[in-house]
Amino acid sequence: MEHISPVTLGDLLVEQHKLSPEDLERALPAQKTTGESLGKVLVNLGYISEEELYKTLARQLDLDYFSLAEYKKSPPFGLQIPFKFIQEHKFLLLEMEDHKLTVAMSDPLDLATIDALKLCSGCRVKVVISKESEIIEAIERHYGSGTSAMEKIIDDIPEDELGGVEIQADEDIKHLRDMAQEAPVIKLVNLIISKAVGNKASDIHYECYEEKLKVRYRIDGVLHDVESPPKRLQAAIISRIKIMGEMNIAERRLPQDGRIRLRVMGRKIDLRVSTVPTIHGESVVMRILDRSSIMMSLEDLGFPSESKHGFQSLIKKPHGIILVTGPTGSGKTTTLYAALDKLNSTDKKIITIEDPIEYQLSGVNQIQVKPKIGLSFASGLRTIVRQDPDILMVGEIRDLETAEIAIQSALTGHMVFSTLHTNDAPGAITRLLDMGVEHYLVSSCLEGLLAQRLVRVICNSCKKTVKADENTRQLMDSENGGDRVIYKGEGCHDCGSTGYQGRTGIYELLIVTDEIRQLILRKTSTNIIRQEAISQGMVALRDDGWDKVRKGVTTVEEVLRVTQEEGVMDM
Repeated sequence: MEHISPVTLGDLLVEQHKLSPEDLERALPAQKTTGESLGKVLVNLGYISEEELYKTLARQLDLDYFSLAEYKKSPPFGLQIPFKFIQEHKFLLLEMEDHKLTVAMSDPLDLATIDALKLCSGCRVKVVISKESEIIEAIERHYGSGTSAMEKIIDDIPEDELGGVEIQADEDIKHLRDMAQEAPVIKLVNLIISKAVGNKASDIHYECYEEKLKVRYRIDGVLHDVESPPKRLQAAIISRIKIMGEMNIAERRLPQDGRIRLRVMGRKIDLRVSTVPTIHGESVVMRILDRSSIMMSLEDLGFPSESKHGFQSLIKKPHGIILVTGPTGSGKTTTLYAALDKLNSTDKKIITIEDPIEYQLSGVNQIQVKPKIGLSFASGLRTIVRQDPDILMVGEIRDLETAEIAIQSALTGHMVFSTLHTNDAPGAITRLLDMGVEHYLVSSCLEGLLAQRLVRVICNSCKKTVKADENTRQLMDSENGGDRVIYKGEGCHDCGSTGYQGRTGIYELLIVTDEIRQLILRKTSTNIIRQEAISQGMVALRDDGWDKVRKGVTTVEEVLRVTQEEGVMDM
């Protein structure tokens, strides 16, 4: 322990941009109140992840970080260390060789335990740092029954508790409600949700098939199979989710929507729940809205330098419309929040109308759409214009009425931000015209269009260089011929063997110049507008993707995955 860094853990997290100075200031009083370590307080508050804590702690103490996620080796034999002592002090014996015992610990400053291990083993002790949750799981795996947390919960539920999967009669609804409120079922649903949050999933899918119930997590935009409960618990689990979302558990023939708010691992989490009846039961999707992770600055979104400067100039204009386009899950809302956060100041009034409100912005008036009582995007926008705002954000332009009110707001001196579902930036112009908006209105008020996608980032722990093949070089229009080197992730513990960790954006920014306005007035086709924008310096989505491939940020496969529409359009 003689290598302890003089820099405190909090300062080190701030220095690595994993924690803001403001969040550190907020956490310090909580540390004094609870008496817990600063690291645990930061994790419980949701300011940092458990992995970020232990990796930073390893750096501070000049120790190795070791992931136990897929560690399968058995602990070294021959050491008479009581299981209770291992369980109580949360460490795992990894290896004993040449009188050196390697131990994984979450608290490497627990000198009493280290001294006890030295005395018991007669060896030098080398400490590596691992996540506490992984150590506890590994201890159970190697010394306990070997069953997972889910299997333990399921073992507490009798086989014949439900009397079958299909529950049709009205009198069985009460029994199903009681079952859904039993402790084991509650624990099971909470475990699935907490594991999804821990894995940074954006969605949880419960899919009903003839002989099984499948649970999948969408992580970094891609679905992954995970441990699933047995089919016999399907009705109880779905009923539990419906109760949490204040939905009707007796109605299984019609789609339903609900919302759940809870605290997971110290973080405030909102879950949007959607159920749809299928032939083998109700399919459920839970969208995870993590308030602590959605808020990012413009600098962190992955903008190319020129596009970032161009977008920052656009959002500072006094009036007009700026549209962010892309499919669902492409990060449009995050970009708009980052723009609003940049503009948020005491001399401006900002009002948003959203469905749903994914993050609460301090100093911004946010309105939730409620169609059941007649509060739509259009009716809400018509009302908030009379609230004397400087800046408006409309969650999405879905129809002609909303588009016309947004345009009138822009023409009367407001800056309006919104989103559209189109494949590229020029396509947004065509979409507005197809809705029925007059071309001269689009030309007058439109200031800029930003198309975006999210690509997975190559894991830094297992990144390696590979030589691009001929087809890849042609796709990237490589000028270096056979010398083109690209990157990929091999897959490791840190990234769950996927080769990727996290996501970043690729962008296509179209600034509406006088030449573009003239083309819109003349009802010119999207392709000609696109060509003109590129001649004026617009970088196409796929070209921004290739730039990130060259820089080792992402892979060729990722760029092709998220820009397929553009590839079809260009052919």
